[in-house]
Amino acid sequence: MQRINRVREQLSAQGAQSILVTNLKNVYYLASFTGSAGAVLVTPQNQYFITDFRYNTQAHEQAKGFTVRIHKNGVYQEVAAILEEEQLSTIAIEAEDMNVSTYLAVKELFPAEIVETSLLIEKIRAIKEPEEIAIIKEACEITDQAFEHILTFIKPGVTEIEVANELERFLKSKGASEMSFDTIVASGVRSSMPHGVASDKVIEDGDMITLDFGCYYKGYSSDMTRTIALGSVHPKLEEIYAIVLEAHERVNRAAKAGITGKEMDAIARDYITEKGYGAEFGHSTGHGLGLDVHEQPGVNFRNNEPLEVNMVVTNEPGIYIEGLGGVRIEDDLVIQADGAYSLNRSPKHLIVL
Repeated sequence: MQRINRVREQLSAQGAQSILVTNLKNVYYLASFTGSAGAVLVTPQNQYFITDFRYNTQAHEQAKGFTVRIHKNGVYQEVAAILEEEQLSTIAIEAEDMNVSTYLAVKELFPAEIVETSLLIEKIRAIKEPEEIAIIKEACEITDQAFEHILTFIKPGVTEIEVANELERFLKSKGASEMSFDTIVASGVRSSMPHGVASDKVIEDGDMITLDFGCYYKGYSSDMTRTIALGSVHPKLEEIYAIVLEAHERVNRAAKAGITGKEMDAIARDYITEKGYGAEFGHSTGHGLGLDVHEQPGVNFRNNEPLEVNMVVTNEPGIYIEGLGGVRIEDDLVIQADGAYSLNRSPKHLIVL
């Protein structure tokens, strides 16, 4: 119940007695429930798991330490009944997870004042427990294995989508449940597209190829990018590869608890700008990683909050030159008091197939 107690601490700070959790990733985080319909209600003395009859057995098996309530008229009606039973005057909601029509309905239904919270559970999730880091490390290990495998698969004549499908096949053969996101395989001039999802383009000799992929393993995600060359590539691409790699390594060396997301982002951005390619680096340097592939904290110019020990973040600077190609290199880092360590072991020098 350590996670529940941390929720109660945050609720107290925000002036709310209870919270309704409906985001399914947050529901899983708090109650270990893997089904598709369920909600958590945390009150000062109790924690409830609310679902329908389909998940009765599963809820009792997974939501240990929770009072399971099987609703008959709807989740929100059940929440209203509990609020009445416990005579609670305030309830927090996850503002990002509730649409306007639902908000208006519960505002009328709940016998308590609604407190809108922003990312309350997500900020708690940002600091990983040792068991979570161990699982993310396993997800990264099979991602590394997939990269090693795909190097033997890529050759002139295969298509980007064939490469993406082979990555997915391999990862699932190692225990992955699904991909973290639509796999990016961007070759040739398409590598200048930061989110160039795999297409039917045929990979050719002389292509730079960006591979950005990851998987979900035991509920947690990995996210890695490597850029490789097939045969001899344009000298400008070799130049920007060296710049991106140095920017990436500078972030790796500087990352530690206490540095802000904005400062970490600036390390890569300032170096790339110094080398003349600031306009070609248009996305953030990284993001948090865990139950979601993109979660708290942000490694970008908007985040003035210091990173904390055991946060897991990505480090992924890139340069993209339209009409020529691009380079991105990404690792998953665990923040520590005096530095950070990478969960990836895949090589980062320019590999030429």
